[in-house]
Amino acid sequence: MMQESAQTSHTSAMSARDVLAANIVRLRNTLGYSQEALAFEAGLHRTFIAHVERRARNISLDNVERLAIALGVPVHELLMPIASAASGLHVPRCK
Repeated sequence: MMQESAQTSHTSAMSARDVLAANIVRLRNTLGYSQEALAFEAGLHRTFIAHVERRARNISLDNVERLAIALGVPVHELLMPIASAASGLHVPRCK
């Protein structure tokens, strides 16, 4: 019984990949960076940034750290959920 409710609440919450993507897009837009500019600052390829934002690629902790440095935030901030209503941000999910 306990396991079912934990599983149910997990499925209704955003995944870590969802949270990361939403935060990257939000922070990138706040800084006025294009995907290409963010990629340059982080030392990554633009298509990799696009794939991460669309949740089509998994990402290593090393690359999460590179993005955090490029965005000027601590690593943990990229993984902290934000209130979806407050952000007004919707990132389409890649299938």
